Amino acid sequence: MTRRPAHRAGVVGILGPPNAGKSTLLNALLGEKLAIVTHRPQTTRSRILGIDSRPEAQILFQDTPGLHEGTRPLNEAINAAVAEAARDCDLALLLVDRRRGWTKAHAALQAQLVAAGTPWLLVGTKQDRLPAKADPRTWPPPEATGALDVCSVSALRGEGLEALREAIVARLPQSPPLHPADALTDRPLRWLAGELVREALFEELEQELPHASAVEVTAFEEPEQEGGVTRIEANVLVARSSQKRIVIGSGGAVIKRIGTRARREIEQLVGGRVHLELWVKIDPRWLANQRRIEELGYR
Repeated sequence: MTRRPAHRAGVVGILGPPNAGKSTLLNALLGEKLAIVTHRPQTTRSRILGIDSRPEAQILFQDTPGLHEGTRPLNEAINAAVAEAARDCDLALLLVDRRRGWTKAHAALQAQLVAAGTPWLLVGTKQDRLPAKADPRTWPPPEATGALDVCSVSALRGEGLEALREAIVARLPQSPPLHPADALTDRPLRWLAGELVREALFEELEQELPHASAVEVTAFEEPEQEGGVTRIEANVLVARSSQKRIVIGSGGAVIKRIGTRARREIEQLVGGRVHLELWVKIDPRWLANQRRIEELGYR
């Protein structure tokens, strides 16, 4: 009688600089949109747990923000979350955009992993965007010493994902499942809805305003019966009155577009109709107050 392999389970931190493709990879591996993705760097602000349950293993993927420069409380909170993820995971994925190569941020993350004794895999991302005559000698980068394995993927095309998953499972500790098999994340729908509003905000606004804004869900009422409407109220927080005018737009056009875009995504998330009301509030404290940052879920 053939014995089944022992079940494996563990936490896998997804690390890398801003715009390395961390959230896109998480969504591709899960087959679900869990983390918000925009064309702007530094979209992710907190750790997001994505649970991939399979007969042989349960992988707890932890998406993390990119390292932020600066000393503002928000930057410090984000970098602390990254350091904590690098220290506490069973295995780390260090993502390198194949087009941009190894950077100072990679060296800093590599040093954190070495200091914590965390095993890690080197993962090249966006391989579908490489030029046809890319020099094969640039991969893997010579600086990436200490990686247990080297993989290359295209999350958008689904290339290399199964090979990466196999490499991960082989290095997880033997363990029973750590979460129910049907769980996708430990984040509540309320928080995920707020992230989708923030994603719409990033997509609709230009310049640096999105990085000075936040979203606070003040009400989340699920329908009492099947086919009902989920009712959500949320505040878009900005630091100054001039920013408030930009977010609202002429005649409320901008905030209306943000609401429409966000509502469509939230309806996909909850699998039903959504009534979304947005207000723009001035809250200069949120960028500078550690307690306020934690209240908004960015720690």
